[in-house]
Amino acid sequence: SLPYSTATGGEGGEGSEGAAGLSSSESGCSGFSLAALPERRRPGGCRPRYEVVRELGAEEVRWFYREDRKTWKPFIGYDSLRIELAFRAAGRGGNADRGEGPAAAPEPVCVRGGLYEVDVANAESYPVYWNQTEKIPVMRGQWFIDGTWQPLEEEESNLIEQEHLNRFKGQQLQESFDMEVSKPVDGKEAIHSLKLSRNHVDWHSVDEVYLYSDATTSKIARTVTQKLGFSKASSSGTRLHRGYVEEATLEDKPPQTSHIVFVVHGIGQKMDQGRIIKNTAMMRDTARKIEEKYFSNLATHVEFLPVEWRSKLTLDGDTVDSITPDKVRGLRDMLNSSAMDIMYYTSPLYRDELVKGLQQELNRLYTLFCSRNPEFEEKGGKVSIVSHSLGCVITYDIMTGWNPVRLYEQLLQKEEEELEDNWMSYEEQRLLEDLYITKQRLKDIEERLHELKASAISKPPVLKFKVENFFCMGSPLAVFLALRGVRPGNSGSQDHILPRTICNRLLNIFHPTDPVAYRLEPLILKHYSNISPVQIHWYNTANPLPYEHMKPSFLNPTKEPTSVTDSESGSAVPSPTTSPVMARRHYGESITNIGKASILGAASIGKGLGGMLFSRFGRSSTATPQPLETGKDGAEGDDKKTPTVGTPPLSHSSSGFLETTVELEHRIDFELREGLVESRYWSTVTSHTAYWSSLDIALFLLTFMCKDDQEDADKSNLDTI
Repeated sequence: SLPYSTATGGEGGEGSEGAAGLSSSESGCSGFSLAALPERRRPGGCRPRYEVVRELGAEEVRWFYREDRKTWKPFIGYDSLRIELAFRAAGRGGNADRGEGPAAAPEPVCVRGGLYEVDVANAESYPVYWNQTEKIPVMRGQWFIDGTWQPLEEEESNLIEQEHLNRFKGQQLQESFDMEVSKPVDGKEAIHSLKLSRNHVDWHSVDEVYLYSDATTSKIARTVTQKLGFSKASSSGTRLHRGYVEEATLEDKPPQTSHIVFVVHGIGQKMDQGRIIKNTAMMRDTARKIEEKYFSNLATHVEFLPVEWRSKLTLDGDTVDSITPDKVRGLRDMLNSSAMDIMYYTSPLYRDELVKGLQQELNRLYTLFCSRNPEFEEKGGKVSIVSHSLGCVITYDIMTGWNPVRLYEQLLQKEEEELEDNWMSYEEQRLLEDLYITKQRLKDIEERLHELKASAISKPPVLKFKVENFFCMGSPLAVFLALRGVRPGNSGSQDHILPRTICNRLLNIFHPTDPVAYRLEPLILKHYSNISPVQIHWYNTANPLPYEHMKPSFLNPTKEPTSVTDSESGSAVPSPTTSPVMARRHYGESITNIGKASILGAASIGKGLGGMLFSRFGRSSTATPQPLETGKDGAEGDDKKTPTVGTPPLSHSSSGFLETTVELEHRIDFELREGLVESRYWSTVTSHTAYWSSLDIALFLLTFMCKDDQEDADKSNLDTI
């Protein structure tokens, strides 16, 4: 591969096609084109027979960015080309070198899938959809370090490039055969040198360039090694290359986003305002790896956008801080910045401010995304939401429009009904009737006023988009719903807690030891407290069973003395080791399923009674330690007619705890698998924030978001066969 541009002629030239397709609208600037540039590939490509040194082409320059003071990362070819075009159109490239006047300031260039913009004039990048205090520096790379292909600092690179052109521009190089047999650099003297502030550069030939440090220690090391017979270049020199290892092409372009995911944070954002941005970046990077590995052949491209709703809220100002005692101030400040959000949300004074803050931010992001991607809605782009912790509750309330005023009105109505049943005097009855008539009249007036306002101004929807999937992670939503009076019903539909007209699919993800997470399925059907959540596949599982085909698995009995022996109960209930569907742990010991997961029903059952119930259920439901199967004879086979998803119909228990024939349309609770060497006590502390970088969760999210495309691809493959 060659670190210089080429001018070709005659038989040795390449075609001049390939890079001409970049319009001014794509590049974000005008006045410059790649039409005359040949399409070349450095790695593994053969160069023409005759070459001369000339200015670097736009495709040989590579732009870089640096985040968190780490190493420089190259922009993809499509982004780098467009930044370089804007740079040259602004007169900072070749025009400036030729002494031409500067052009107008270039427009910002969209990069990294549209998430960032580059300000070429100030050599910095910044995010489009969220605020970030620190700007991301960008740099134009012309000369690169051998091996790592990291760019030299721009100031030094410019000086070396100018010197290289002044000395070698227009010179014809040797033929490739002659260069291959030429003697190595160890035996060559420098034909040209350039002194820099802390370094100097030696040219041993046109394409053999070395950088040397002028620090005292480096000079001593060079002197010693040269006396030992080593050359200057091999002892302390760093080989430099002109032009990047891989030429930028327009084909090196990210796919169009067809599915956006809003990532909503929970409590504690005031304590660390940039945390949701970092967490979303981790989730995005993890999803990219999974996308490349498993979904590269699909049209769906998912983009993750952080929703930071907390920092813009004023709430009580500094009132809570002013009443906080000074003792253990650090701990109290941490609690004020985290757990206090829950108290704000349960306060009738501040709840609306939190809801409106998140609602406005979701709508702002969606409107901004659609304005920058006009084809998104036209092509049927979809929107999903991933919420964490308290963010799940606020998102749910926004989607459903739940308001505590409704609950208050229901309580008042209940009190009135109770009053009517009580004995009262004639005077009390008369006053109560007057009060009822007045309230009814007030209600009628309010409804008429509301109708007039509605007819004058059509009320816009709360959210400007339909939610395809609502993923809850580490969610306390079930507890909030239970405290609002939601109780299990007789239908296995998600509509019982979240109508499908509002959100197509609700999925509740949790770590088994997450102390904040609760199950949702027992709020829809009571007996699901005895059915274990679906275990999420490990990302590296070979040929995993689709989630909709996974059969239900019952929780293991607790290790308590009951009316049956351990051996009997062990043979009666499907065991973790024998179940081919879900390899489970000893759930009798798990806080997740015996306590937290049974927020209704099983939570009220004592340990002894719970053990008896499980044992009795085990004996009546199956006789072998296998998952439930279809095709059995007799009444037992009828009881165990296995559906595709959900739980099979169960024989009615004498305790009346288990319902019959009712099953969920879709499973909602999904549980991460515990690590083999994971400490349960330590994971209880860390599990609530362990979702963001999980490859298992990334695969799970993409599996459901790319489901339609995957089914279409599978169908087309079958049609082909």
